[in-house]
Amino acid sequence: MSGRRPFLALALAETLSLSGTRLSGVAIPWLVLSTTGSPVLTGLVAMMEMLPYVVAKALGGPLIDRLGARRIAIVCDAASVVAVGLVPFLHLFGLLTMPLLLPIVFAMGVLRGPSDAAKQSMVPDIADLASVPLERVTGVVGAIERLASTAGAAGAGALIALAGPGQALVVNAFTFAAAAMTVAAGIPALPRAPAAGPAGISAYGRELAEGWRFLRGDAVLVAIVLMVATTNLLDQAFAAVLLPVWTQASGNGPALLGIMFAAFSGASIAGAMLAAVIGERLPRLAVYTVAFLLAGFPRFLVFAVDSPLVLIFATLAIGGFASGFLNPILSAVLFERIPKPLTGRVTSLNAALCWALLPFGGLVGGVLIDALGLSAALFLTGLAYLIATLSPLAHQGFRGFEKKKRADNLLSS
Repeated sequence: MSGRRPFLALALAETLSLSGTRLSGVAIPWLVLSTTGSPVLTGLVAMMEMLPYVVAKALGGPLIDRLGARRIAIVCDAASVVAVGLVPFLHLFGLLTMPLLLPIVFAMGVLRGPSDAAKQSMVPDIADLASVPLERVTGVVGAIERLASTAGAAGAGALIALAGPGQALVVNAFTFAAAAMTVAAGIPALPRAPAAGPAGISAYGRELAEGWRFLRGDAVLVAIVLMVATTNLLDQAFAAVLLPVWTQASGNGPALLGIMFAAFSGASIAGAMLAAVIGERLPRLAVYTVAFLLAGFPRFLVFAVDSPLVLIFATLAIGGFASGFLNPILSAVLFERIPKPLTGRVTSLNAALCWALLPFGGLVGGVLIDALGLSAALFLTGLAYLIATLSPLAHQGFRGFEKKKRADNLLSS
């Protein structure tokens, strides 16, 4: 099978899966906010999905290395169809309550974590099959992520307005089903390192610990985790609670919320596509730092001071374009530094640690609004974002960002 077909299949599966995830990320918080009126409950539901997402992603690495990323992606996407489909089914018959919604979103998080990690761990092998530079593949994947976010966010706003937040999730279930079928039909069984020993709980623990030791010992990866974990916390507070509350308080509906998400994500597609074309020639650290500065604090500030919509959309467009450069750089740095036998567990641990604070973002946003008011909460989270994005200028770990040969060798015990 040529390298082109698996690459296109991964691209399509990522588009379907991520657009569905983005749709549910808008629809479920809006469902809770519109039915309860509580920012805290909205943040709690977001936490109940993201906390198991992070834990499952962290613990799923050895399974990906042993069973194969393709198999994990197919199984988890197929099971997600059932979990997500329960929400519109129960809502249709008036049976959806908070005690039922919480375990459903918990199950959604458990399934999405390993699925996303599995797709990410396929990237180096897909790049090898396609015989293209890693930066180009990560750039294309980054553009796909942004495209999926744009389509999911815009679609979410329109679907919620037309059918309501509960029934909009029917489309979400279909996207996961299509993603599972695309991976099954378009991606072959990819090569993986031989198992280091027999299966079992003790072997699983040893493999997980091996991935942890490698990650902990790499100063560059540690620096990335610390910075991205902090900004993800603040991004989640913004997306799950602060922006929906601002939208509702300003007298607008879910359509505007979806359009604003789409404006940011849509502009980021252009950034990610440009990164795919010229990324391998750019100074990584300088681009990374400037991109984070443009994508962070200004976005919070324009909402904190109730800026006109024209200025808001201009700021979202600039920040979105800059953010398109981030994931291609981060992914290329990550894959270059990880030996092939550890790809699944280290990428899973890295992603999980980067997302470790994210489950609490919605809750933090809700608590800050209740305690300080919306404008103060937006300004405070934006200021914290600015401080975090200045860290590459001070943390020595970021000095190892520049290109190196990928570590494909086996590790000695």
